[in-house]
Amino acid sequence: MNLRWSGWALTAGALAMSSAAFAAPPTPAMLANACGGCHGTNGGSAGLMMPSLAAHSKEAIVDAMKKFKSGERPSTVMGRLAKGYTDAEFEAMGEFFAKQKLHVTNQNVDKAKVAKGAVLQEKHCNRCHNEEGREGKDETPVMASQWLPYLQLQMEMYLSGKRKMPEKMAEKVKPLSKEDLDALMHFYASVK
Repeated sequence: MNLRWSGWALTAGALAMSSAAFAAPPTPAMLANACGGCHGTNGGSAGLMMPSLAAHSKEAIVDAMKKFKSGERPSTVMGRLAKGYTDAEFEAMGEFFAKQKLHVTNQNVDKAKVAKGAVLQEKHCNRCHNEEGREGKDETPVMASQWLPYLQLQMEMYLSGKRKMPEKMAEKVKPLSKEDLDALMHFYASVK
């Protein structure tokens, strides 16, 4: 009888422990792995229209995800995906990606545009897109080494009004020509 009771107690204890393991919240790495299909392993995108998330500030990731979730930021897929996460999960993902190293890409860019863009970046964008776009201030995303088609698409969305441009950015962009903006995109795409 004692042996039978001990067996039941062990089985009940094992079941309780295994259900507790299943109830554990996902780790930041587990949450971020869900992003890997589009944004690449550890946030290093291989897709020309997908941004790399590696090295973005936690604030930039959280801000983007909340805007996708609310519908404030237009998207094809991200708005639907963001609705499946809590603010705490956004924070965890943001922390994970902020700790990753900058994902460096090798792209074909126009060298003359890159040179012009470097001057424009220093003059107009450096206060928020620090270190040649390698670091973002607060909610400002990392621009360095992002895919050129992605950068061009986002700028097109800003200029057309499909995506709301932050006020500080609008002040800096307003005096720039489309050629200037294209040069900036080439510059950012070239940064290693």
